[in-house]
Order: sequence, then structure tokens, then C-alpha cells
Amino acid sequence: MLGLLSLIFVLTYAAIALEHPLRVNKSASALLGAGLLWTTYAMLGTDTQAVSTQLGESLTSTAQIVFFLMGAMTIVEVVDAHNGFEVITARIKTEKLSTLMWMVGLVSFFLSSILDNLTTTIVMVSLMKKLLDQREDRLFFAGIIVIAANAGGAWTPIGDVTTTMLWIGGQITALNIMKSLFIPSLLNLLVPLAVTSYLLGNRPVLAPQRANPEDGVVTTAFESRLMFCLGLGVLVLVPVFKTITHLPPFMGILFGLGFIWLVGDLIHRDKEDEHKQQFTLVQALTRIDMSSVVFFIGILLAVAALEHTHILSSLAQWLDRTVGRLDVIVMIIGLVSAVVDNVPLVAASMGMYDLQQYPADSFIWEFIAYCAGTGGSILIIGSAAGVAAMGLEKIDFLWYARKIGGLALLGYFAGAVFYIAESRLALW
Repeated sequence: MLGLLSLIFVLTYAAIALEHPLRVNKSASALLGAGLLWTTYAMLGTDTQAVSTQLGESLTSTAQIVFFLMGAMTIVEVVDAHNGFEVITARIKTEKLSTLMWMVGLVSFFLSSILDNLTTTIVMVSLMKKLLDQREDRLFFAGIIVIAANAGGAWTPIGDVTTTMLWIGGQITALNIMKSLFIPSLLNLLVPLAVTSYLLGNRPVLAPQRANPEDGVVTTAFESRLMFCLGLGVLVLVPVFKTITHLPPFMGILFGLGFIWLVGDLIHRDKEDEHKQQFTLVQALTRIDMSSVVFFIGILLAVAALEHTHILSSLAQWLDRTVGRLDVIVMIIGLVSAVVDNVPLVAASMGMYDLQQYPADSFIWEFIAYCAGTGGSILIIGSAAGVAAMGLEKIDFLWYARKIGGLALLGYFAGAVFYIAESRLALW
């Protein structure tokens, strides 16, 4: 059974990667793969009731991520409808693409450490649509944003779900992970930025044409600033909400979405229905990319099947027996996270190694946080940030692998080598 499940996943992954040559939407491939994996597991498994229970657990965790994604995307659409991003775009005066690339990369890096890599990617990729007219330029920027968001999320306990898992599990402490991984994570971004800015040279920024106010209904400056501040405030406060209430992040984003909805209805209550329709959350919900949301559901459920059948944990144990060296094993785990979701990989790693043998803030836990957090940038489907960018800009899997994957790999090894060298020097 395990061999058949592995084969189904490999074929599903190949269909997603070859979306354009096959002319089959990746969402269809992901859903079909998830359905086949769980159906095979149920039919060939020994306990159907246990499989149903595991599917329910997987659906719960998947739904939390999907609700968060939908909430964040809707908030971004509301801010966009009110021209809220003009607050930022109006202050960006650079005329060189390379300079803009550095600004966007560093903003994404630090924003991701405060929010999370998924929300940061949604916000920044949406912002690029307001700044760049050429699609090829937007795709390159989206790739750098994915790298920056994943790198920024790796060095704080709230920036990435894997570091949060390790933090809650007691494998790392907040201040130590920030101190130890800041420079490796920054190198993970700086190396791709340096290469990309060199390739861009002195190319100018080609901004899209601004809409003429007379061409449609516009919002006031007060409404733009208000919705921008509310939208960004809700996204920033989600980690605070989680810390205070101990409720999952999706509850915070839905709570904030309800508040923004209320404020939006109040500030537009005196307008005619046809004038205020484009500003409502109902209209924003129609503009979010449901295809990417469905793809996200399929890929998460497919990976969950591998997790429950212990294929991933078996892979980790095989690596332990075959390779032996912890640093090499963890780097391989990071590379594998470019193919499959890093959450079950980290979960399997947490189960493999005992806290008594490897106490909190040991080399292995910090290095897992770095590698699993940043390795997903190598392929577009290797992280939640990449999947979000893929949906927002319709990025082709093979285009990303050719144009961005090598840059992400350079940054990945640069940060890893620095951390290993730093750890060995500390032992001396």
C-alpha cells in the first residue's frame, strides 16, 4: 500500500509541475491526487474508522489554514478596492528596478517576521500589481518576495508555522532563535537579491497607468487611509491575538475581517447602492482567487495522507540510518520541504529526536527551523507563501524552477554554511 500511495503522490506532483504542457489545471490535479490517496488508504487500510478519524483531523487543520488564507486575501482586496496601497506606492520614488527590488525584498523580510510569510506574500504581491506594469517584472518580484517572506519567517517564532511548532513544542526559545538565525536568514535573502539586482542592471521601473478618476467611482483619501490602516492593523495583530487568547490564527483573521466589514458598511452607508457596491466585502469575496484556495486544500490533504501513513516519518528514519550526520540530514530535510509541505516534515523530525537527548536550542532544532523554513522557497509549491504567489500571479511551476529556484538554492546554502560555521566556532 505504501508503495502505491507514494506512486500516486509522485504522479500528482508531476501533473502539477506539468500543468501547462498537459493543459490540466493544477487544482484539478491536486484534488484528484488527494482523493486517490485517501481512497486508496481507506480501501487498503485495516481500520476504516481510524482512517475517517484521521481525515477529520486533517480536514480541521487544513480548514484553519484555508480560512486564514481566504480572510487575508479578502482584506487585501478590500484595501485594494479603496486604493489603500496608494499610501505606500505614492511614497516609492525610485526609477530603477534593482533599487525597487532591494526595497521590496527587505520590507518583505522584516514584515514577514512580524506577520507571517503567507500574509506578507499576499500583501506584497498585491502591491506589486500597483507598481509594475510588465508581467515578467512582476513574476521576478513575486519570486523574490517568496524568498524574502520565507527567510523572514524563519528567524522568529511567529513568522512561520514550523518555527511556531518548534517554539510551542519547547525545542526552541524565542530570543535564542532570533539571535541565532537572524544573520543566516538575512543571507538567504541577500544572496538572491545581489544576483537579481546585478541582472536587472539599470532597467527602469515601468509603472501601470493610473485609472482616471472620471472613469469610475473613487473613494476619498480618508477612506483609503482608514481601510489601509485597518487592514494592515488586523494582519499585524493576528499574532498578538493568538498569543493572548491561544486561539488559532484563523479566528483572529475572521474576527478582524468582521470588524473591517462593519467599518466599511458604516463609512459607505450614505452612498447609493451602485456606488458603494465595489467597496463592500461581498464584492471583495468575489475577487479572491478561489482556484488557488482549492489547490491549497488539495495539496494539504494529499500531504496529510502521507503523514498519517507514516511515509514521511519512515523517510526521516531512513535518512538517520543512511546518512548519520545531523547537519546533512537537516539540510536534506530542507531540500525535501521544497517538494512537500514542511509542516509534516518538521512534525516527523520532532518525533524522531528526543528533547532529553537534544535539549531546547540545540543545533538540530535551530537548524531545522532554518532549513525547513527557507528550503520551501526552492520550488513554488514548497511553501504556503509560494502557493499564494502562484495563485495571485498565475506563476508557472517550471518558470519558477528555472528563474527563481537557482537563486533560492544559492541563498539556502549561503545561510546554511554560515550557521554551521558559526555553530562550530561557538563550540571552540
